[in-house]
Amino acid sequence: MVQHVIDPESQPYAPEKWPRKPDCGSEGFLALDLRVGTVLSAEPFAKARKPAYQLRVDFGPVVGVLQSSAQITHYPAESLVGRRVVGAINLGEKRIAGFTSQFLVLGALAPDGSVQLLRPDGEPPDGALVA
Repeated sequence: MVQHVIDPESQPYAPEKWPRKPDCGSEGFLALDLRVGTVLSAEPFAKARKPAYQLRVDFGPVVGVLQSSAQITHYPAESLVGRRVVGAINLGEKRIAGFTSQFLVLGALAPDGSVQLLRPDGEPPDGALVA
């Protein structure tokens, strides 16, 4: 597993440091369940080794509310509540310091490794599929 690092000195995620990945085909992409959701709460995750929030996100009537641990503490917690996000909801659950993380919130990596959250344009409903 790749260890995520935030390092403003070495800029580990500068685009020129990352070659293009091999093709995975449309089947690889379509295997992911990417959905739009609304953040209901963002609480500091005191037990996590690295600063993180425990997020609760509403992914609509079919999926419901899922929770995730996210290292996005450069955003004030109160600014996340009500924010629309994109999540990968079928990667399986992961236990982090006794907390069950059920999805991965998606973002673009800045060169220093900080995550800039992705959000949909317009007003697709919670649970909308990302194509």
